[in-house]
Amino acid sequence: MKAIFDTVSQNCSRIVTESYSTSFALATRMLDASIRNDVYNIYGFVRFADEIVDTFHAYDKTTLFNNFEKDMEKALEAKISLNPILNAFQHTYHKYDIPHHLVASFMKSMRLDLVKTVYKTEEEYKEYIYGSADVVGLMCLRVFVKGDTKKYGELKDAAMALGSAFQKVNFLRDLKEDFEDLNRTYFPNTNLMELDEASKKRIVDEIESDFALGYSGIVKLPNEAKFGVYTAYKYYSKLLQKLKNTPPLEIRNTRIRVPNYQKFGLLAKSYVNYKLQLV
Repeated sequence: MKAIFDTVSQNCSRIVTESYSTSFALATRMLDASIRNDVYNIYGFVRFADEIVDTFHAYDKTTLFNNFEKDMEKALEAKISLNPILNAFQHTYHKYDIPHHLVASFMKSMRLDLVKTVYKTEEEYKEYIYGSADVVGLMCLRVFVKGDTKKYGELKDAAMALGSAFQKVNFLRDLKEDFEDLNRTYFPNTNLMELDEASKKRIVDEIESDFALGYSGIVKLPNEAKFGVYTAYKYYSKLLQKLKNTPPLEIRNTRIRVPNYQKFGLLAKSYVNYKLQLV
């Protein structure tokens, strides 16, 4: 039965989420069961595309990415794929009528990671972040509002800002890995070899501005989504605070993390705030 295959496909997306990101998996588990699998499905898709360009160094990444993109387009058209991750994603794509241009923009930014290593202008930087992060936030927003076009329009800017904030925190956290292992520099007009407090403050201020706009949307989300998104927001806010308090030299040489015990503490506090309707 096709239903069994679809269940297996969605289970694969859940396993991908739990395997690659404990923090995102924790936040996703806080979503209502009615939308949880669909967020797993989105994450599984974007994670696989990202893995191709970031980690498969021993293989022809361009060919792998081209094949993945072709298979993705075929899955969206045929509404089925023998690749369980793509099969799960196409299910969510059609269920919530996710605009194709969001998927296309995401794939465009991922493709840039195959060839582009330096982002010299604000325009290049913003275009990359729109495709790599903002549109993922918009795909999830389609799920959170269950396809409600009016609500989607109201929360669109906030969802994009939150996606940007999450991505920029990742960039700052992963400076060492991106620069040394992948030879990438995302922040424009910033010499990462000479990162100082002034440069770090400029980046942090930008992220905090994104978070402020993002939070204004979280409080307006449907109850099915609010707690899960708020949990992710609190985790990334904590990570940003740690980065803010970390000397630039240490950020360049060490990957800053939030320990598991702090993650669960944040979860408990988030739950109390949510239940007391402080969000």
